[in-house]
Amino acid sequence: MTSRGPREQTREVDILSRLVLEARQDLQRRRHLVGSDQFERSVAAYTPKDFAGALRRPGLAVIAEMKQRTPTMGVLSERYSPADLALAYREGGAAALSVLTHMASFGGRPEHVQAAREATDLPILRKDFITDPFEIAEARASGADAVLLIVAALERSQLADLLSVARSRGLAALVEVHDEREASAALESGAVIVGVNHRDLRTFDIDLSLTGRLRKEIPDRVILVAESGIHSADDARRLHEAGADAILVGEELMRSPDPAARIRELTTWSA
Repeated sequence: MTSRGPREQTREVDILSRLVLEARQDLQRRRHLVGSDQFERSVAAYTPKDFAGALRRPGLAVIAEMKQRTPTMGVLSERYSPADLALAYREGGAAALSVLTHMASFGGRPEHVQAAREATDLPILRKDFITDPFEIAEARASGADAVLLIVAALERSQLADLLSVARSRGLAALVEVHDEREASAALESGAVIVGVNHRDLRTFDIDLSLTGRLRKEIPDRVILVAESGIHSADDARRLHEAGADAILVGEELMRSPDPAARIRELTTWSA
């Protein structure tokens, strides 16, 4: 294996750091757009759905993701419509939705959660680089039922605090990990849904073997979600056999002319 020099290693770490910084900058902009009383009324007005329960269905559950673009693939949809995608994903049999709200690199915003919520009653995961309790409350106010918490982007104490905030707000948390150390941190912090991201957020390399490797470290009572790099029914079947309760699929659906049919194709082997 060719060793990487200090500059390349720094560049890889900076991918994740940049995404977190972009999220924090946009958070500061949004935080000042609403008054505290109005904001809390919006939070209280929505009753969250059972995201975890939706993933415990028999067979392999699909969390269908929507995003307008990615840092590596560029624009995925010129006519991005969260409402239309939500309807298609539900038609295809998705158990839940994942909506990207990171603006700078993914073209998302909290309003996309609202649009998806108005179109469907499926549970929704707000997917972003969350580091602040405000974003959790904001997720519920937008109509989300769960939030993504990325271990690599948080200090151990920060992860535990945000999990506590999510519970207090009535939301589930999908805690994302990429190795044994992060899986241990997630479990020690009280995670009940763990997502194994096959994509290293520092390098964006993919390794589908991670789900099987980390399932050995994660108790059966914890819901395991396999994320990223899933392109075929064979991928989905192998991940389920490796111990995944659910898969999160985004780019494969965003690039498909018929995402509903594509969801069905990913799970036909389990019928």
